[in-house]
Amino acid sequence: MPDTIPATADVMQISQLLQNGSGARLIDVRTEAEFNQAHIPGSRHLPLSTLRKNVAELASTPQDHLVLVCAGGARAEQARQLLQTAGFSRLTVLRGGLNAWEQSEAPLHRGSSNWTMERQVRLVAGMLVLIGVLSSLAFEPLKWIAGFVGAGLTFAALSNTCAMAKVLSLLPHNHARRCDC
Repeated sequence: MPDTIPATADVMQISQLLQNGSGARLIDVRTEAEFNQAHIPGSRHLPLSTLRKNVAELASTPQDHLVLVCAGGARAEQARQLLQTAGFSRLTVLRGGLNAWEQSEAPLHRGSSNWTMERQVRLVAGMLVLIGVLSSLAFEPLKWIAGFVGAGLTFAALSNTCAMAKVLSLLPHNHARRCDC
């Protein structure tokens, strides 16, 4: 990888960076359940939800090159912006996130079978739509539950954010109990 630090890099570039002894550190900003399910060997877990509180721990070595990883790249980009604002300059987001890493068949550590946040969101959204439709048979205005969920999912896709995921991340099994900086 050249001396200039790209804002994003693909799997091959990140693999080369890690193999050339550059001292780059992988920081995984996904939820604890996602990290426990699968992560890149050697990566450190620092959920985006706790990143602001733990910037000081990362700041002990601000010159290190940090490679930020999430499932698809959106949360890692949010982390990059937050860390850049905090004074970090050597930051790169893994383009396509862990999904791209896994598709390229790069090494992956598989752990517990906790559900990913995306799967949890699909379950809750599906259940809310089903409950809304079925309960509207008894009380017609409850059909708006399904409409509300549909609007929320549409907004989530357009804004690349997810309020439901933020709420679900507060559940105990998704809550980070530690910072592995």
